[in-house]
Amino acid sequence: MREILHIQGGQCGNQIGAKFWEVVCAEHGIDSTGRYSGDQDLQLERVNVYYNEASCGRFVPRAILMDLEPGTMDSVRSGPYGQIFRPDNFVFGQSGAGNNWAKGHYTEGAELIDSVLDVVRKEAENCDCLQGFQYQDATADEEGEYEEEEEDGVEYEEEGGFCDGVCTLRSLVSVPNEMMMS
Repeated sequence: MREILHIQGGQCGNQIGAKFWEVVCAEHGIDSTGRYSGDQDLQLERVNVYYNEASCGRFVPRAILMDLEPGTMDSVRSGPYGQIFRPDNFVFGQSGAGNNWAKGHYTEGAELIDSVLDVVRKEAENCDCLQGFQYQDATADEEGEYEEEEEDGVEYEEEGGFCDGVCTLRSLVSVPNEMMMS
C-alpha cells in the first residue's frame, strides 16, 4: 500500500486538520472511536493510505499534530474525533510564540523540532511504501500577516474562535529512484 503521512501544525492547521479527519473518517465509514461502522466494501478499499489498522481492529490516522502551545491540542483531543489519534503523535510546547515569527522559528520551534522529527520518522518507518507527506498549516509573513496562496490555500476567516487567515494544504510526494533515472 502507498501510505500518506498527514502533518498538521499550529492553531489553524490543527483546527482545519481536525475537520479534515472528520471528513475522511466519514468517507471511510470510521466512527469517532476508530472502528469501521460503514456499509460499503468500497469504504475499506484504500483505507490504509491514511490509517494504520491496530491489532484491536481500530483505525488510527497516520497523523502528526504539532503546536508550540497545548491549548489547540486540548481542543483537538476533546473534539468529536479527538480520541482516534495516537497519543504519542501530539507534539507540543508549553508557551507558544505569541504570533512572533522569530520566537517560533529560533527558540520555541527550535526546541520542539527534534521531537517532531522523531515522531515523523517513527510513522514513516511504520509504512510499507511511503507515498508522501501532506502538510497543513497557516501561512504568514514575518509580521504575522497571512498571505493568500491562491493555488493551494483556502481562506479561513475568524468565526467562533477559529483562526483567521489562509490555511494551506501542501502535498509532498516521494518519487522512486528508478523514475528519477529515466
